Amino acid sequence: MDFTLSARSEDLRRRIREFVDGELIPLESEGASYDEHDNIRPVLLRQMQSRARDHGLWSLQMPRERGGQGLSMAEMAACYEEMNRAIFGPVVFNSAAPDDGNMMVLNKVATAAQKERWLQPIIDGTVRSSFAMTEPAPGSGSDPGMTRTTAVRQGDHWIVNGHKHFITGAGVAAHFILMARTSDDARKGLTAFLFHRDDPGWEIVRRIPIMGPEEHGGHCELRFSDMRIPDENRLMGVGDGLKLTQIRLGPARLTHCMRWLGLAKRSLEIASTYVAERESFGMRLADREGVQWLLGEAAMAIQVGRLLTMHAAWKLDQGDYARREVSMAKVAVADTLHKAVDTAIQLCGARGYSRDTPLEWIYRYARQARLVDGASEVHKMVLSRTLMHDGVDFWRWG
Repeated sequence: MDFTLSARSEDLRRRIREFVDGELIPLESEGASYDEHDNIRPVLLRQMQSRARDHGLWSLQMPRERGGQGLSMAEMAACYEEMNRAIFGPVVFNSAAPDDGNMMVLNKVATAAQKERWLQPIIDGTVRSSFAMTEPAPGSGSDPGMTRTTAVRQGDHWIVNGHKHFITGAGVAAHFILMARTSDDARKGLTAFLFHRDDPGWEIVRRIPIMGPEEHGGHCELRFSDMRIPDENRLMGVGDGLKLTQIRLGPARLTHCMRWLGLAKRSLEIASTYVAERESFGMRLADREGVQWLLGEAAMAIQVGRLLTMHAAWKLDQGDYARREVSMAKVAVADTLHKAVDTAIQLCGARGYSRDTPLEWIYRYARQARLVDGASEVHKMVLSRTLMHDGVDFWRWG
């Protein structure tokens, strides 16, 4: 691997940093910047998105011919990290979950007609999207194979019945990707469908309260009752739903890591500035060995996470699924984000625990990292299975 960024991606990374520092971080200290769910206020979001578009920093992950910048996964790693040094960053650049993962999978697997109808409006920022897979127990969670929502074919339509919950962004989404069971086959039993929020036969039961802060549209509980979806809105082949989830979730998990590393770095930036100025018992906090150890350990963990993330991104760029690499990055970076912000709050003391800095926002957000897109324990289980199968070749080169 060559860690040198191309001239173009380095230019984008630098311009993103300037935009984040000049336009977004100042908003965090203004109470009027936030909506009732601790995210950026919708009117302000639209203003900032327009400015990001004007600066040529819009939809970096999408092809140029569709209005994006056509970055590789490795190039995205550097740029996404810069974006999320600001808590509002990803959504301003149209690179936030779940839109980010939905755009990438639709760009890979949708037909030309489906891309025009379902993908392009998400890229343009005229609609938001959602990925409806997770269900209440005993339905699917980290294991998509436990999906109980059904789709039964009737002529050129599918009749959908079922129950989903913790569906991110559903409260404001217009375009949805839905996972449903179409047979009892263990590997080919799931199929993916597209539907619009105005289609009849489904409802949002509630917006589930969470520790927060929340993404726009929250995390919702949905119910489907004899919903009719035309076969033309089926993604990939009948029974290819599990394959679609694998195509989507690997890159989506890794872009989470990229963004989380930005939040981890920002946490240490805040702590480093504070301990460099704060004096106690005749000495700056930064000159105390115990403080140096805490900062050093957190900084080292961030760098380990960056290397794991970049390696996984590089493998994805080579056409590999990079399942081991993505799982390792996801577990390590989720832990690192919590370690970094927890360290920063400890070093900043009461100020860190207050809302005078974004650290408490990041801390609440960080706790979900070990749960979303597969709990850490599930990823470790998968890694263990791979180790038992591959033996010493688990650590093979290439």
